Amino acid sequence: MKVTQSAAASPAVLAESAQLGNALARLRVARHIQQRDAAMRAGLSRNTAYRLEKGDPGVALGQWLRYLEAIAPGLSLLDLISNADPSLDAQTARERTQRVRDLTANELNDLDF
Repeated sequence: MKVTQSAAASPAVLAESAQLGNALARLRVARHIQQRDAAMRAGLSRNTAYRLEKGDPGVALGQWLRYLEAIAPGLSLLDLISNADPSLDAQTARERTQRVRDLTANELNDLDF
């Protein structure tokens, strides 16, 4: 009988695996690596890479580690969780939005020509 791991896992496990998957996806994007290239380097299918990045708890731990090694050689799982990679800092800076202040009525009138 086939059991889906998402249905059998507790909400805490689902949240942790989703957080880990999100961290893997952010690291891959921060390092400018396409998902299919990372999957190929790790010896995984692109579907498995997708499942990893979505935080599927049914994927084996070895596949998580191989995918991480393909994205960032030498980076440990603990480093990934603690955001120790410098490329993640750069990615956070790119994701940060710039706030634009609202123009005053006088400034709006000056722009109206």
